Amino acid sequence: MSDRRKNFTPEQKIKILKEHLIDQKQVSDICDRHGISPVLFYRWQRQFFENGHLAFSSKKDKRSLKLEKRITQLEEKLAHKNEVLSELMKDTGD
Repeated sequence: MSDRRKNFTPEQKIKILKEHLIDQKQVSDICDRHGISPVLFYRWQRQFFENGHLAFSSKKDKRSLKLEKRITQLEEKLAHKNEVLSELMKDTGD
């Protein structure tokens, strides 16, 4: 085996994890076959479970969250501008 790291696509990682989780193959056998360390395998597995909820989120949910965040940012920006205008108007009124 060469010293170069192999880059796995997300699809390849899922397929490798599936060998253990669904096909019930031993982690050591899977790692040997794919040339990865068990530490890397378990890191992928942890990431898979930590982010698994995204697989059940609809695109609308993700888009809505993004839009809500943008609205909040714009509201904060508008509030700041209003404060600045208020200060300017107060200074010119004296």
